[in-house]
Amino acid sequence: MEGIKVKVGMGDFKVGKDNDVLVTYGLGSCVGITIYDPDKKLGGMAHVMLPSSSIAKSSALVKEGKYADTAIRTMISSLISAGGDIINFEAKIFGGAKMFSFESERDSMDIGKRNVIAVKEELVKQRIPLKAEITGEDYGRTIELELKSGKVKVVSINKPVLVV
Repeated sequence: MEGIKVKVGMGDFKVGKDNDVLVTYGLGSCVGITIYDPDKKLGGMAHVMLPSSSIAKSSALVKEGKYADTAIRTMISSLISAGGDIINFEAKIFGGAKMFSFESERDSMDIGKRNVIAVKEELVKQRIPLKAEITGEDYGRTIELELKSGKVKVVSINKPVLVV
């Protein structure tokens, strides 16, 4: 994808427009969320590590991009401040893999699955439609959001490159 690449680190989010390409690397159990306004060619990406900010020891320690709830809410606010219209927003999500298996593992230990559920629940609360999802499995992903088109490229080792 062509454009100016803007890196989104773990537990972070960024907003961009025009020729920006937002990219995050190494999504394992983490979930990459893109929210895009196709009318304004404006979008954001978050690299969410955990399902809920309620597990933080202190609200002062909450890094907004780290949690599904705060990442989505903050990204929506930032997109609106940048000129986006929430009525046009659409989301795509990636990652949420089960990277490790343990003999006695319960569903509560599957952080990837819990992250995906939390992201979907927050998107429903915010009334943002989910337009694409590539989640689960047992492998990592890198994603790039091209803001001039809204397309997301998904790259994984030993897997075909996907564009959604």
